[in-house]
Amino acid sequence: MKRLDLIFGERELDAMLKSLEAAEVPGYTVMKHVTGRGPERIVSEDMEFTGLGANAHVIIFCEQSVINRISEQIKPLLSYYGGVAYISEASPL
Repeated sequence: MKRLDLIFGERELDAMLKSLEAAEVPGYTVMKHVTGRGPERIVSEDMEFTGLGANAHVIIFCEQSVINRISEQIKPLLSYYGGVAYISEASPL
């Protein structure tokens, strides 16, 4: 089983979820208003308070075949809007 972590601008959440639904994901978890520090900038306290610059974090657990479908759907969004996607191995407890 794989774990896919997507982190991208919260404004693009609806478009990302539509793409995930088109890829027929089995389910996902969404965390809104995720802030932090990346290599290009630091999120200030004002940004954390207002939500300006906040990200969304989506976690998906699925098989590699689903990851392949997801990849086709979300690459254009990540290329256009920005964001990151990481795949890791996952084992049920």
